Amino acid sequence: MSKSSSLNKVFADLPVTIFEAMSQAARDNNAINLGQGFPDDPGPEDIRRAAAEASLNGYNQYPSMMGLPELRQAIATHYGHWHGLKLDPMSEVMVTSGGTEALTSAILAVVRPGDEVVCFQPVYDSYLPIIRQAGGIPRLVRLEPPHWRLNEDMLKSVFNSKTKAVLFNNPLNPSAVVYPREDLELLARYCQEFDVIAICDEVWEHVTFDEHEHIPLITIPGMRERTIKVGSAGKIFSLTGWKIGFVCAAPQLLRVAAKVHQFLTFTTAPNLQAAVAYGLGKSDDYFLSMRKDLTRSRDRLTKGLESLGFPVLKSQGTYFLTVDLSPLGLNESDTEFCWRIVKDYKVAAIPVSAFYEQDPVTSVVRFCFAKKDKTLDTALERLSDAVRGRKR
Repeated sequence: MSKSSSLNKVFADLPVTIFEAMSQAARDNNAINLGQGFPDDPGPEDIRRAAAEASLNGYNQYPSMMGLPELRQAIATHYGHWHGLKLDPMSEVMVTSGGTEALTSAILAVVRPGDEVVCFQPVYDSYLPIIRQAGGIPRLVRLEPPHWRLNEDMLKSVFNSKTKAVLFNNPLNPSAVVYPREDLELLARYCQEFDVIAICDEVWEHVTFDEHEHIPLITIPGMRERTIKVGSAGKIFSLTGWKIGFVCAAPQLLRVAAKVHQFLTFTTAPNLQAAVAYGLGKSDDYFLSMRKDLTRSRDRLTKGLESLGFPVLKSQGTYFLTVDLSPLGLNESDTEFCWRIVKDYKVAAIPVSAFYEQDPVTSVVRFCFAKKDKTLDTALERLSDAVRGRKR
């Protein structure tokens, strides 16, 4: 037996992620990368200066495992202001090295071998490997375009006495849906009926458009004690490389998640934490202006793609919009389309089928619009013949 065959199969058998594959293809083809979700500007200068100041004149040794007290207080104050969510910063808030670590801490804290975990496809790529590493069994629900909504039948088909947790991403990447209260109340009813813990990936909570309101599941009646809420400063402030995550939960849940965090990263860069604490205290105008700027970019890419003949599904939130290729009569899947345009038109996108493990939707493509106008305009110029060039 080779040594490689005895490695952890959960991770050893994973393919290269579509995000890395497409980003590498963008580099290899000198293409514009509208696949991976990161802006092409450096982020808010005042927040970056706060990080620099904290690095030069602040504390640079191990901070508290749970996060700087000033940041934990800022998180609690921020969510109290925006969502009316009252949190004890010392017993119900933890800082992690990014949203993915926050989710990993939550999953490993909750899921035991044999537990079933409900996940909604399209599903973010880190969820399933971590559930399986914990010994959990994913139960997959298929969401479909154009609305990607929840309904009673789909929840009834997966919730049962073995269900321990549900992973719920809202706003949803990649389909850019902001879930309304009625969907949240439906999910909350099933969580309470089957005594299920909700792990909520809400990293896009501030990136919403057109009066769509993000409602944290933890604020729905009956969910306060059974929800682990995950946030991300990287998404809030367009500083994706900083990797500052938030975990908010009732004390009995947070205590166990903190013990997992202790043996994953233990702590997070203190200068970045100090800067995020500063950023969370910014006036409402900052957050509303950020949404306005992103709305303008979304609309610029939407109108440009529609003018080229692409059927765009309206983006309600996140950095992304999606295109449903099915009405175009193209003789190719979403994956084939993405490989074709990165090679032939020098623009990278992501096939939404990559977010499915079972019975994928194979006609939808995701584009990132969190880019400068020139970047978007150049991408549109390159894609000008991408539809006509592949019609049957």
